[in-house]
Amino acid sequence: MQNLSTSFILGYHGCDRRVGESLLLNKPFEPSQNDYDWLGSGIYFWEANPARGLAWAKELQLHGKGKSNTIEEPFVIGAVIELGYCLDLISSTGLEFVKAGYKDFIKVIKATGSKMPRNQGGNDLFLRYLDCAVMNHIHDVNKKVNRQQFDTVRGVFLEGRPIYLNSGFHEKTHIQICVRNSKNIKGVFRVPTDQLEIG
Repeated sequence: MQNLSTSFILGYHGCDRRVGESLLLNKPFEPSQNDYDWLGSGIYFWEANPARGLAWAKELQLHGKGKSNTIEEPFVIGAVIELGYCLDLISSTGLEFVKAGYKDFIKVIKATGSKMPRNQGGNDLFLRYLDCAVMNHIHDVNKKVNRQQFDTVRGVFLEGRPIYLNSGFHEKTHIQICVRNSKNIKGVFRVPTDQLEIG
């Protein structure tokens, strides 16, 4: 798919402080496997955006009470990530690949008589059931036909309100990285507090 010329990026992972401190001591990351994950199953990072990673952990703290991923103290850690073999949804090639995967996914749904998942959750579609299913379908097919597995998936998302009237810029626009091969996480680091301030 893509072995990008800029193969290393800095990613930021929002989490609970306890989890973050253990990751800084080389505990392995646990992949997310929710059926609504935006880029399918994997380990999630905000590219070049530590403040957004921390903001996300704070959002989880507010909305995740009583769930298994409850956050008591919002925290963010940084990671050096090698994109490697990347399904890059910022590129035309990557988007065409996912479009073909969606068409194949429709065939599977029809053949099995399953119900087609739908993205839900307001204008930002917070619950990406369809997108997650399509991404995981692509990875499953690659595995079944012995095709090279993607190390990472990368996508840009317009999220939040416009930053001013009639703006094409949104307050939570970001690039998300989903790491599927944990060997592509080359190291983790503590984020300096001055990098967590906005403005």
